[in-house]
Amino acid sequence: MTLVLTRTILLGKSFGSLVLLAGFLTRFTAASLTFIMLGAITMVQLTHRLFMNWFGQQQGEGYEDHLLVMGMAAAALLITGGGRWSVDRGVAERIAP
Repeated sequence: MTLVLTRTILLGKSFGSLVLLAGFLTRFTAASLTFIMLGAITMVQLTHRLFMNWFGQQQGEGYEDHLLVMGMAAAALLITGGGRWSVDRGVAERIAP
């Protein structure tokens, strides 16, 4: 089960970034990345506090980078969508009469 979940997350982060660059399935991919980052924060990073390990004084890295990805995905992409040159808009224009 853990191997399947690991592969799913790896595929979601790898291909999700490429799909976001193309503007394809933008809102779905942004929501998926938000849930992946939320899972990473709750399962791993929460014990290491908020900030990154800039000076090597804590054991692991913080979760500020994860919050940044969640903020970009949720605030920008879930609300506004892919944008003018996205594949999503091209598909929507072809489907709409």
